[in-house]
Amino acid sequence: MPTFSNQPRLGIKAESFDLPATDGNRYSLPDIMGENGAVIVFICNHCPYVRAITERLVADARTLAKLGVGFGAICSNDVTKSPDDSFELMGEFADERGFFFPYMHDESQQVARAYDAVCTPDFFGLNAAGEIQYRGRLDEGCTNTPPKGYRHELVEAMAEIVRTGKGPKEQIPSAGCSIKWR
Repeated sequence: MPTFSNQPRLGIKAESFDLPATDGNRYSLPDIMGENGAVIVFICNHCPYVRAITERLVADARTLAKLGVGFGAICSNDVTKSPDDSFELMGEFADERGFFFPYMHDESQQVARAYDAVCTPDFFGLNAAGEIQYRGRLDEGCTNTPPKGYRHELVEAMAEIVRTGKGPKEQIPSAGCSIKWR
């Protein structure tokens, strides 16, 4: 049974963070921010929802980079409950799937709590001022291949945010596995 992201809290400043990433570096929100905003997505290695969208997620992150939108992924799962989400396995997951963006580890779960993240994947689209303007899904694919001609909802929302500073009025919540809390 999927967990759905909460109603969006839009227009609020996104919390910054300082997290280690699988590439050996540490990243903060300013490091992730692009000229026109950023996407922060909470994911994990084992979730079938995340595994099903990863190829599309990487492709859409490349499209967003061309729009000046930064991208970062965070795993906040408790590894005692979900050993497949260990930091070491996060690195393998990122390498296997061609992540060109930081995949960060939120061991304390403070960042997930600050963002009110509830599921994997859980997307947060930020405008250039660092305000959350999108809390929806990547696309309609979920664990299936999306139908031909599907909408790239995250890309469309971020393009609108780049143009106007505001996200779309209608946002469909993301669905996925619940974050594994301590």
